[in-house]
This record gives sequence, C-alpha cells and structure tokens, in this order.
Amino acid sequence: MRVTSVGHAGLFIETRHGSVLCDPWFNEAFFASWFPFPSNEEVDLDAISSPDYLYLSHLHHDHFDPRFLREHVSKETTVLLPDYPLDLLERALRDVGFKHFVQTTNCEPVELDGLSVAISAAVAPTDGPLGDSGLVLGDGERRLFNQNDSRPLELDRLRELGPYDAHLLQFSGAIWYPMVYRFSEQRKQALGRKKRENQMARALRYVEQIDGDYVFPSAGPPCFLDDALFHLNDLGDDPANIFPDATVFIEYLEQQGHDNGRLLIPSSTVDLAREGAPVEHPLPDEEVAQIFERKREYLEAYKARRQPAIDAERASWPRGVVDVEKELREWFEPLLAQADMTCVGVNGRLLLDFGEGEGVKIDFEQRRVYAWDGGDEWEYRLGLDKALVEACIVAGYEDWINELFLSCRFEAERKGAYNEYVYNFFKTLTEERVQYAEGYYAEQSHEEQLFECEGYLVQRRCPHLKADLTRFGSVEDGVLTCALHGWQFELETGRCLTSDDRRLYTEPIDPERKRDAA
Repeated sequence: MRVTSVGHAGLFIETRHGSVLCDPWFNEAFFASWFPFPSNEEVDLDAISSPDYLYLSHLHHDHFDPRFLREHVSKETTVLLPDYPLDLLERALRDVGFKHFVQTTNCEPVELDGLSVAISAAVAPTDGPLGDSGLVLGDGERRLFNQNDSRPLELDRLRELGPYDAHLLQFSGAIWYPMVYRFSEQRKQALGRKKRENQMARALRYVEQIDGDYVFPSAGPPCFLDDALFHLNDLGDDPANIFPDATVFIEYLEQQGHDNGRLLIPSSTVDLAREGAPVEHPLPDEEVAQIFERKREYLEAYKARRQPAIDAERASWPRGVVDVEKELREWFEPLLAQADMTCVGVNGRLLLDFGEGEGVKIDFEQRRVYAWDGGDEWEYRLGLDKALVEACIVAGYEDWINELFLSCRFEAERKGAYNEYVYNFFKTLTEERVQYAEGYYAEQSHEEQLFECEGYLVQRRCPHLKADLTRFGSVEDGVLTCALHGWQFELETGRCLTSDDRRLYTEPIDPERKRDAA
C-alpha cells in the first residue's frame, strides 16, 4: 500500500487491488479565505485523475472541491458513500457528474475486489455539514485509518477493525473561534491557548486509542493569504494560535512519548509495505524544513501567486442586488416556524450587523426576521460585510457554516455562554435540514449508563455530543474535561463550566460524602 499526499486531507492510495482518491482540495475555499498548506500547486493531477474509487469524507469545501472534481476526476470512478441520514453528499457528487456509488453502513466492512472498506460516520448536527466520516482501508496486507477531521465515537468498533499500519488525523484548528470574537486581547490569548491545547490533546487521545504503527498529521492547518486574514497564520509557533502546523504536532507527540509521527507534504509518498514506512518527499529535506522554519517568507510568495484568485473572488461579491431583509424574512421565517427545539435552544435574538446602523435581526423567540432599529436588544451579534450575505442569498446556500462562517470574515459577539444552536441553525437552511436537526435533538435523552470516576457515579456519555467519557474524560481538581470538544463539568454538582444549557449526572459513591454535599 502506497500513500501519496495531495495536500491538506487529500490522499491518493495505491494498492494491489485498486486505488482510492480521498478528499482532494486544490481551489481556494470559503470566499477565498482558505488555501492548502503547504501549497499543492505542483501535484501531478494526471496521476490522480482516474482512481478506481473516490472517497469524500464530508461536504466542507476543504474536502469537497466541486470545481476540481468536475474538471480533473474521471466520472467513471466509483464513489464510496458514508452512512449519512441525508443524501446531501451523494446529490452534490451527482451534480458534479459522478454516477457510480457504493453505499456503506456505519463501521461495517465492504469487500470490493480485494479491498476492504469501512467508513465511520458521525451524524450529529455539529458533525461537519450534518455529517463527517473517517475511512478504514485494507488490502489484505496493510491497513490504514484516514480519520481526517472526524471525531468518531465508536472507538471499540474501530479498534476491532484494526490493527492499523497508519493513522491520519487532524490536530490543528478548523474553526473561527476565538479569533473572530469581540473579546479583550488578553482573553482571546487565553482562549486561544486553551483551544490549541485541547485540540492537540484530543488528537493525542485518538492516537492512543487507535494505536496505529505510524501517525501522519493531516487535514490542516489551512493558510490564509488574503491581507485581511494573513494574521491568522501561525508564523512563530504562537501558543495562542489555533493553527499549528504538522511539525508542531509531531514534536508534541514526541513530548508525550510517541516517536511514530511522520511528516507529509503535498506529493510526499509513504510505502506502508516497506519496513519503517519511509517517507519520500518531493523536495530535499532542507527545503522541506524551510517551508515551516521560514513560513512567513513561504506564505508571502504563495500569496503573490494566488492574489489574482483572491481579487477575483472579492470582485464577484454582489452589492445591492437583493433586498436582504425581505429575502431573509421569506427564507428564514418558514424554517423558524418548524424549528421548535432550535428556537428554544437559542431563546434570543441574533443580529446580522452590516455596519453604519444597518442590519437584520433573527428573533428566535418570536420566530421573526426584521430590520434592526439600531438598538442593543440582542443576545448574539455577527458583524459582517453585507455583500457576503447577499452572496449567500443569491447562491441559495443551504449551509452558511460551509460558506460564510468558516471564511472567518466576520466578527462575533454574545451576551452569555456559547450556544451551539445558533450556528447549527445556519447549517439547516432548508426544510429537510431543519427536520433532520429537530429530529436529532428530539432523540437526545438522559443517559442512564454510569461509570465510577473519582468517588462518583458519573453519566458515561458527555451531555454535549455523547462522547464516551470513559475514553475521553479526564479529571483535575474536581473538574471533568471531555477531550473531544473540551467541555468541562464539576464532579460534585454536575454543573457545566462551558455552557449554561448542559448538566452532567453525578452521584457520590460514599454516603457520607453524599450527605455532606446535600
């Protein structure tokens, strides 16, 4: 089994039973905010254009690049589909031109002429664009787990599908928090440090649970080449920057006692059948090192090459072509009428602030959309260029997370704790999506299964997104932290320290302690 990186989460996997192209991303994404890092401009596209199979983990545009797929990948390729409740991914791929599909069942192997394929699918509203996944691929001699940026919960099942010669996973940030928030610089620095630590600790936990022979940091970070966003790049191993590069994570693994991390850059290859799984880079080692050691210089040159694409994207944003308030009212109000649990979850007003006193309010209490009067009666505020909202309206984007918010081209502010329902609403901008999210929320119930933890019986599943706390939980100073998303709970009271709308069930094992707590 030979694996070639094609950049970011992209892989071209060659086996004796066929080839698989995974998550190829080459074009600028999210309103020309994200670009692959390091650059994959020199990847041989002809070599990867006719794979036997295509695997796309999910619909985020740093994984699903419709322009590249349309122009460069044979439509005779068979697509491997994750087990998602909605067929959004299949529809998008059919729109691009693909017509051959293999539908998988969650974590169940499928035999394809000598290849063994299993896909782990995560389906919570917070998982990617209503779905994220990882690929287990074996050819009878070697096996890898391409986790990319999914956060699987079925770790026992994944271990049963092993053992693994290679484990590829995300370790770096792929979000807008905390950079876009209107916090003090001191608070933003503190939150950035915590976020960076949490995301690498989460990746470490997966590394230890999957226990692959070799670990290849993957699926990030992107780089930001627009002048307005260039400061988001981690140019000097900043402990408060959430976008550390692969060399930082490999060093982190070594500090934690794991010396099996291996670096891939675009066009690097690794032969898993050879002893030691040696990596061959397309450049001499000293030139590879300079990409990371002289990152600012590297990115400045990259930026100069891609500036025409950035300029063209900015020039394409519509201005004044639609009545934003009217269009959003006609679009959103019928959805709000169906979104009972979402509206209760948000329980407030969100302001889209276009500047100079202009904006639109989305009122989740009254389920109305109306013009902003300039007052401060809102619980959540998003400050952004009106042209980006117009672009979303004109294109009819069903998932603004996957278009607007991942661009980081906005400012966020809130009066209170983080509320996942706010952003989840913007993933569900069709009746089908709303109904799926509402159904998922309705199915959530108190988890009765308990485990012993530091003198307490504790709810096994995290109240946030049902992560198994026996695997992802750790306790320090009476606070239980779930490594999957960094949520924290007081063991003594069950109170959530991350959000006001969650509570962990805990019960003291010692009767004396129970009486004291009462």
